[in-house]
Amino acid sequence: MLQRVQSDDVRVLLTAWRRGDRVARDRLFDILYAELTVSAAAMLRGERNVSLSVGDLVHETILKLIVLEQIDWQDRAHFMALTSVMMRRALVEHVRAKGRHKRQHQKVELKTNIPDVGNADLEEVNAALDELAKIDRERADIVEMRYFGGMEIADIAVVLKLSESTVKRRWQAARLWLYEALQPQHG
Repeated sequence: MLQRVQSDDVRVLLTAWRRGDRVARDRLFDILYAELTVSAAAMLRGERNVSLSVGDLVHETILKLIVLEQIDWQDRAHFMALTSVMMRRALVEHVRAKGRHKRQHQKVELKTNIPDVGNADLEEVNAALDELAKIDRERADIVEMRYFGGMEIADIAVVLKLSESTVKRRWQAARLWLYEALQPQHG
C-alpha cells in the first residue's frame, strides 16, 4: 500500500496553488504522482488495445487539472475525487478520438460483487453513468470516485461528507443499477 502524504501538507499546497503558486502546484503533483499512477492503473486494468499508458493517462489528467484555475480545493480527498473524474473523461475522450465503430469500442470490465456483467463497452459504461447522474448525482459521483478513480470508501465518505456505511450502501446500489443498465435489452 502506498504511504499517504500528510493531508495537512497537501491542503497547504492546494491552497498555495489556488493562489497562483506554480511551485506549490508542481510539488503537489510530485508528491501525489505515485497515487495518481495507482488510480490510472486501476482505471486501465482490463482495458484492451488502448494505446494510452498509465503515464499518458496521468499526464493527460495533470494537464487538464492545470487548466482549471481557481478551484476551491478542500483537501486531498477532494483533489483525488476530481482527479478521478478527469481521468475518466480523458479515457473516454481517447476512446472516442480513435473513431472506432460501435462493435470495435474498447472494453472495460465492471468489477463488482454482483452477477457478472461481462465486458461492458467503455462508452456504454460512460453513457450509463451519465444516465445514473441524471437520476442520482451522488451515486454517480461515488461510482466515478470508486470505480474510475480507485478511491477508498473512507476517502469518498470524506469528500461527500457521508458516513462510510452510507457510502458502502450507495456504492452497492449504484453497482446494481449499472448492472441492470448494462444488460442487453431483449424484446
